[in-house]
Amino acid sequence: MKLFLHKSMAIFMACVVLVTTTSFTVDMHYCGDNLEDFSLFSKAEGCGMEKAQSVKSCENPKMTEKSCCTDQQIVKEGKDDLKISFDTLSFEQQTFIAAFTYSYINLFEGTESEEVPFEDYPRPFVKRDVQVLHQTFLI
Repeated sequence: MKLFLHKSMAIFMACVVLVTTTSFTVDMHYCGDNLEDFSLFSKAEGCGMEKAQSVKSCENPKMTEKSCCTDQQIVKEGKDDLKISFDTLSFEQQTFIAAFTYSYINLFEGTESEEVPFEDYPRPFVKRDVQVLHQTFLI
């Protein structure tokens, strides 16, 4: 249960980082009040009314009509500042990180001596098996 919870929280946190750092754009094309086209990855295509409006205005340049079509774009910017620079930390914080890293690395270093501390002592001499003799067994 603990392993499952740990893995699910790790996946959840990875998804949170992915969603917060991703930026995307949503393009929408409205004709009047109706949504005509919706696009996440490319520009939304028009309904063709813009071309008809431009032809009318070319025929009659004095007559200007307001287009009934509108384009709307929603932009969501992702975060870029996830990594804190080492230069922005105070001197005390830099000292703590350096000391912690040094002590953590030295924690896993092995000893250089191949000395066995109990080598000089003799092994115990077992004449008979005491547990079998007294019929005491640890279950």
